Amino acid sequence: MKFELFINFNGNCREAVEFYAQTFNSEVKDLISFGQAPADPNYPIKDSEKDLVMYAEVKIGDKNIMFMDMSSDYPLTVGNNISPTINTEQKDEINRLFDALKEGGKVYMAPQKTFFSAWYAMVEDKFGIIWQLLIPISRA
Repeated sequence: MKFELFINFNGNCREAVEFYAQTFNSEVKDLISFGQAPADPNYPIKDSEKDLVMYAEVKIGDKNIMFMDMSSDYPLTVGNNISPTINTEQKDEINRLFDALKEGGKVYMAPQKTFFSAWYAMVEDKFGIIWQLLIPISRA
């Protein structure tokens, strides 16, 4: 069994994957737009959506995270349905990620010690994704 995470966007996926690649010192891989995909008569692509991202990947830690834009046929509802969580052993790394992710977003909890984490933060980024950043007590 393998855990994977797929994050959907509403037309700003290209900007989001570039932001995440920079924030997590990674790179965007395998980016393909809907216009680059083989034509399928059962699912015609609207001209206005050909530049949207059909698939992209960014490695965060040891996981490949997948991303795509939703087409207007399947509208996206942004919410708290996903919460990527970064576990690290470094306060400085949590602080760096928190500072990058909070730009244009919303802070739910600034980095601090909690009963369950030696250093914890929760932040919603400018794309509406809520990130949890922590050092588990067992690693402290």
